[in-house]
Formats: sequence, C-alpha cells, structure tokens
Amino acid sequence: MNNEHKTRVAFTIATITTAAIISIIFTVRRRTRRKQLESSSNSCYSHSEQKPQCTFKRVLADNSYTPFKHLSFNASGSNDEKGSNLHPFEAEITALLTNNHQPEIELGAKKLEMNDSYVWVDTEMQLKELVDVLSNERFFGVDTEQHSLRSFLGFTGLVQISTQQDDYLIDTIALHDSMEILRPVFANPSICKVFHGADNDVLWLQRDFHIYIVNLFDTSKACEVLSKPQKSLAYLLETYCGVTTNKLLQREDWRQRPLSAEMVQYARTDAHYLLYIANCLIIELKQLDNENTCSDDKFHFVLEASRRSNMICLQLFTKEIEASPGESAALSLYSRHQSNQGSPSISDETQFLYTVRQLCTWRDLMARIHDESLKYVLSDQAIVALASQLPASHSKIYNTIVQTDVNAETGLTSFIPSPSPVVCSHLSDISQLLANELVKHGDIYSVILQKCLGQKGSCKLNIFNYALLVNSNLRPTLSYKHSSLKNPRQHSRKASRNLFVKKFSCKSPVYHNCRIFANDGRLLCYCDRKKLEWYLSRDLAKLVDEEPPAIMLLFEPKGRPEDEGNDFYIQSKKNICVGCGEGNHYLRYRIIPSCYRIHFPEHLKSHRSHDIVLLCVDCHEAAHAAAEKYKRKVASEFGIPLYVRRVIHPGQETEKLNDEGGVSPLQLRSAALALLNHGPRMPLNRREELTEIVKRYYGGREISEEDLESALQVGMRPIERRRYEKKRGVSFKHSTGNAAAVPEGENHADCAPRVSNVDTLNVDTLNGSYANEETRSGDNRQDDSGEPSLISDLAVDKATSNGNTILIKTTDDDEDDHDEAVNVDESLNRKQQNVVSDLSDSRDEESLRDEDSTQAKHHSKLSLLGHGPHGKQVVDHLLKEYGEDGVREFCQRWRQVFVDALKPRFLPGGWDVKHSGRRDFGEFSVYNHEKRGTAATVE
Repeated sequence: MNNEHKTRVAFTIATITTAAIISIIFTVRRRTRRKQLESSSNSCYSHSEQKPQCTFKRVLADNSYTPFKHLSFNASGSNDEKGSNLHPFEAEITALLTNNHQPEIELGAKKLEMNDSYVWVDTEMQLKELVDVLSNERFFGVDTEQHSLRSFLGFTGLVQISTQQDDYLIDTIALHDSMEILRPVFANPSICKVFHGADNDVLWLQRDFHIYIVNLFDTSKACEVLSKPQKSLAYLLETYCGVTTNKLLQREDWRQRPLSAEMVQYARTDAHYLLYIANCLIIELKQLDNENTCSDDKFHFVLEASRRSNMICLQLFTKEIEASPGESAALSLYSRHQSNQGSPSISDETQFLYTVRQLCTWRDLMARIHDESLKYVLSDQAIVALASQLPASHSKIYNTIVQTDVNAETGLTSFIPSPSPVVCSHLSDISQLLANELVKHGDIYSVILQKCLGQKGSCKLNIFNYALLVNSNLRPTLSYKHSSLKNPRQHSRKASRNLFVKKFSCKSPVYHNCRIFANDGRLLCYCDRKKLEWYLSRDLAKLVDEEPPAIMLLFEPKGRPEDEGNDFYIQSKKNICVGCGEGNHYLRYRIIPSCYRIHFPEHLKSHRSHDIVLLCVDCHEAAHAAAEKYKRKVASEFGIPLYVRRVIHPGQETEKLNDEGGVSPLQLRSAALALLNHGPRMPLNRREELTEIVKRYYGGREISEEDLESALQVGMRPIERRRYEKKRGVSFKHSTGNAAAVPEGENHADCAPRVSNVDTLNVDTLNGSYANEETRSGDNRQDDSGEPSLISDLAVDKATSNGNTILIKTTDDDEDDHDEAVNVDESLNRKQQNVVSDLSDSRDEESLRDEDSTQAKHHSKLSLLGHGPHGKQVVDHLLKEYGEDGVREFCQRWRQVFVDALKPRFLPGGWDVKHSGRRDFGEFSVYNHEKRGTAATVE
C-alpha cells in the first residue's frame, strides 16, 4: 500500500514537473518568437550590409534636398567652405573660347600599341606622383566608370588616365577623399584633356571631387564637326585603331575589387587610344580648313571642334530637387498607365493616383535613406501593381512584387533581387501605406524619417542620409497632402497656383535637342523632332545620328547664319527653369518685352531664341515684376507714356483734361455690375463712388444704363458674354473703326462708342510680355513660339498723341464721327480679341473689306488695353537717334534687368548679356533687308 502510494505520488510529481517544463518551454519559445518579430520589424538590412561608399569620410553631394554647392575661392585664393553656385573657372574657360584656342596633339604616324603593363593607383602617395607626371604633359586622355545601381546619385568607381607612355587606373573608391589632389592638373589651361562624350564626365567629376575641366578636346564633338556617320567610341576604335570592345562591360559593377581581367582591359582601352584618335581627327579638321581657304568663309573646323568641346566645361552639376519627392515619377506612371491599352481599368482613379504618389514618395525617401537607386528599391511596374490591387497582407505584397518583376523584362533582373532588401526590411510600412494608415498623424516625410533615422530608427545613419535629418526643416512641401490648410486664403492661393501651373505650363519638352547640320558638316542649330521630320519626309536631309537625332541638309541653306557669339545656338539645352532649376513645370518667358520687340526691324527679330528662356511660375512672376518696373523707368527716361490713359469723346476736346490715372477693366466691370444689379438699393455714398469710377472711364460725362451695359463687357470672356446675352436677351454688335457694343435694335448714333470683347488676365499669374504683343488688324499673327498673339489692335482712321491723351477719330456705320475714351489700369495687362464688324447698313460688303484692308495698311493701330503706342515710339526713337546699334544696346539693358532680378544659375551655355544679335542672311533670305531693298530699287 505504501509502495503504491509512493508510486502515485511520484507519478503525480513527475506529471506536474513535465507539464511545468513544457509550459516553460512554450513560454520561452513564445517570448523568443515575439522578440524575433520585434527585432525584425526594427532592423534593417543596412546594419548588416557594408557598401563601398560607406567608407567615404566626406561627400560633396549627399542625398538631402539641399542644392549642390560648387567650389569657390575666398579673397586669399583658398577654398571657401561655404560653396558657390558659380563656375569657379569660368574666366579661364571663357579666355580659351575668346582667344580661339586650338588643340595641339601630335603623336606621329605610329599607333599607340597597348601592352600588358599599367599602373594601379590606390594610395595617396601614388596619386601625388601621378600629379607630378601629368604636370609635365601637354595632353593626356581621360575616361571614367560610374556606378549608379546601388547609389542614389551614383559615384565614380574608376578613373582612367593615359599619357603617351603609360596607362593609369585610379581606384577612386580607395582614394575618394584624396582625389582633390588632381584638381590643379585638370584645371590647368595649358594642358589639354582628351575625352570622348565628356558631357557626363564633366558633371560627375564636379559632383564627386570638385574637379573642373579647363581645356578640353572631345572626340565626339570633333565627329560632329566632321559629319562622321557615327560618333560612338566603339566606332572610332574600330575605324582608326582596328580594336573592338564589349560595351556590355560598361554595365558591370565597378565597385568590385579586384577588377576582373576583362574589366581592366576594357577600362584601359577606353582611355589608351584617345590620344591617337584625337590626333587623327585634328589632322582631318586641319585638312578641311586648308581646303576651305575662301576669304569670305568664316567657318574654321579646328576652332569649331575646340569651341564645342570647351563649352562643355562650362556646365555645372545640379541636384534634381522636386517640389514634392517622387511627384514627377508618379505623374509619369499615371500617364503611362492611362495610355497603356493593355492595363487593367481602375475603378477609383483618384485613389489610384493618390496611392501611386504615396508609393513614389516612399520609394524616393527610402532610396535617399539607404543610398540606393530608385529602380533598385522598387520598380515602376511594381508600384502600379500595388496601387491597382492594394494587397493587404505582407505575403500578398511580397508575391505581387515578385510576380510583377518576373513579368516585366527590365534587363536588370540578374542585378536586382525582387523584392529588394529595402522592401523586405520595410514591408510593414508598405502595408500601412496601402491601408492609408501610415500618414494618419502627419505627412509621410516626417513619419518615414523618424521611423528610419529617428532616435529609435530602424536604419543605419551614414554620411549620405545624415543631412536628411540635419536639414529636415528644408524638406520640400508635399503639394498633394490630404490635410487641409488652416488659412483658407493660403489654400485658395495655393490651389489657384496649382491650377495655373496645370493650365499654362508647357505640356511637353520645349527642347528636343535634335541637331541640323549643313551639307559641309557645320552644326547650324538645335530643333525639335517635328522640324527634323519635316526635312526627312521631303527628302531634303539625311539622318546621320539616331540618339539624339541629327540630320544633314542635302542643300545649301538660305541665309546660313554667321553670328557673332553663335555658341548659344549650337548648344543642347535642358528643359528646366533657368532661374532655380525647377523641372516639373516651366513657361516660356520673353526677356525683351513684346511691346518693344514687335516693332524691331524684321531682320533683327527673325528666328531669335536667345531671349526666350524657360521659367517656373515663381521665377516668372519675379521676372515679370522687375520688367514692369523697368518699363516705367523706360517711359520716364524717354518721356513716352507707358499707358493710354484717355481718349477724348465728342464735345470734350475743349475741356480741361484730368491727369488722374486710368481705370482698370476689372475695376470698371465690377463697378458697372454692382450698379446694374444693386444700384437703387445700395447706400448713396457707395453708389456715387462706383458711378465716379464709370464716369472716369467715359471721360467724366454723365452715363446711362447703356453705358453700364457696355462697360460690363470690358474684361468679359466670350463664354461669359454669350451667357450674359442669353440672360439679358440682347446681342452685341460692333461698328467699324471702334469696339462699340450696342444692344440689339438700338440706333448706333444713339450710343457712344465703347470697347468690348476684352479678356482680363492678372499680372500675378500671366506675364505681361506675353500679353502685350500687338498684331495686325484682322490678322492672327503668331509670336516666336508659334502661339497666337494675345493682343490685337484696333484699326482707326486717325490717332494723335499728346502726353497721356490719345485723340481718336472713329467712323461709325452711320458715318457720324465719334471720339472714344478709354482708361487703362497700369497694374494689369489685357488680352483683346479681334473685333469683327457686323454692319446692318446697305453698303457693299466687298467694298467694306477693301476699305478695311486699306485702313490696316495705311493707318496707325492702337492697342487700347496694352501699352498703346509706347513700344513703337520707343523703338522709333532708338532707330532714329542711334540706329540698329541702339536697339541692340536696348536689348542688352533688358537682359541685365533679367539677370539682376533672378540671378539665374541655369542659363544655357553661350547665353550672354552682351549678345550682339548680329546676323548675316543669305542672298535669297526674306530677312536680308539690304538685298530686299536692292531688289525693290531694281524693280
């Protein structure tokens, strides 16, 4: 019994112990699993993966949203740590261009055979020794290899330098912080640096090392001048050296160390033969110069190749900073999705666009934080798939990305894992973002920045992302946030600005950078694809290059330009604001206001793009404000009033004129509308105040209800006028020689002439230089950009000017004479549409057309709501007193106003305040005024 009891007790104890042990094991496992989940959610792959660029101690271009600062020198000549936005060696490069520098590379007839020996430079001592060698050279070849897949901005992985004796491969990863040792050699104007296709190399060296090139010879530019069928380095190597290269090696990972034998051979080849190729090309250029010995020929092939090469050196690296991170990528993806017929339809387009924007913003921020490229973090196709399907769980998000990337043939599948380590480390962020839970308590920028880089951040701080925290107060504003602004007026202004940008900004790139060559190989200009295709479709040119497109004319162009300082017209241009670098939206801006330029002699304004630049809305507004201010200064300087303030009515010629300012059409319309709708019911003093505004518009005379009806049309858009006519049951008709509008059925003689059909545009939103161009009566002339002009003139029989008073004699259809009074507000520019005569008398319609054409040909024209005769009188005065040189100096003054107002940092190469504007035209050119005058005399 005792034994049995003992056995039971022992069994019970064992059972309890086993259960306790099992319970403890499960508890431990549960806690361990919880800790693993918590640690996985708070960890990031960046803690375990060490990238080569993480060893850099200093970077010039970090991943923050602050602009890039270029090298600058203080008064003592030493480096200025504050940085600058100007080119530090602009004077030296400009001197080479001004002095017609010619490259001299003489290697003899023997090819530079490449042996197996080269010098690998990976210590600071070796780099200094290389500088000593290069300082004694007159020229050397240079090439660079870049890595961009695992870096947000990319960085230089290798620099190859070749002299006549040796090849040097510089390990820029090991020597990243010491590469400035090379700076004096590359900036030495007495040493020629030979590149091929240096446009990107110049910018990359600035970005990574503050190395600036002075005295450059680009073999690619020489190919352009020589009209080679191709200008690739592979073509030149095969043509001149009989060497073939595998260009696929260019896409290898140039971070790896040691480099493979194939990569070393490829890197050496790109630089080794450059000197020999450059020598061959210069010999060919000199031969063409010798063949073209005509004294009238101003084109020199060697100088042209040298000039184009050195113009590249004036480029400055800039960081592309968007107003909203990822905004341009989101809009591009949305547009491509809409235009793709194979894409599945989206039920809620608004939600789809919002999710795409959020994902693009998230991708942009994660790429900056982890220093990865956008395509490495998350592919475009995956963003569209996630925004379309909105998967809820982590596994579904994972599978969606994998399946999408498998179906998309990107060509980089072997290099990019799917999903990327960034996505795997932050799946919870994507899940919350798709569920619209990530930004409940703040904007996505702040949330992600704190989660990743805050005090308890999951990601590793490094030299590239640290500036994101330091400069977090400089972060861009997310324009599409759902949170409402506290200030309604601020919200209204912001919405109005966004609407204006959407409506008026250029909808497609302005510069396509297609090139047109003359039949002798000279680069004539850059153009858009439409013009290039026009020549090709008519067999007037042949295609000589596909990317970017280039054609060669098969005929001698009429009026081949021989400009002074033609550099601007033969440079590629970026589609960005020249003031601040904004690339999301831009408008054309005319530096010389059209109210003056339209009156220039035809040969001084034909085919001129030098003074038409791209500006964002903010820079556009600032430039316009400065232009309006300077217009008033010009008006005061020349004693020519800027605005037409008064046109005298019949019977008022003897009255004493009032010197007070005019009435803006917007103010006039508001006053007239208030008096018509609420006049009898409003307080007496207010009614008298509004009545005085309208009376001032009509020259001080008493006004009738018909006058109010007519004044209401000033500033009324056509659609508003049609609605108004329908509502009031009236139709407005216009008489010859004036813009009078009269109610239907009224006798024309009973009503004073009035101005109608005028649209108003506020100067805060639209530049007056767009809106003040005068056009011929009854003719839709176009401006430089091909767009219809915004101002049409009023044809009159007679106009005389006396200060701010314009006396106009008009002819009504009942042949009664009237004089018309118009007041114009100085703070507004107006858009006036062509006035169409609609006469009800019995005169012959065809004879009327003849009469109108005679008026347009022989009589003066007056823009009542623009700047009137001011522009024409200023230009006439300049031509009379100073000739065409006076007009050119006048243009230079306006360019200086523009530069002083904006301090533009992104003007195209060759743009110059002192641009002369001189141009020779061919014998048969319609713009050759001398030849045209001679022909007229002969006739």
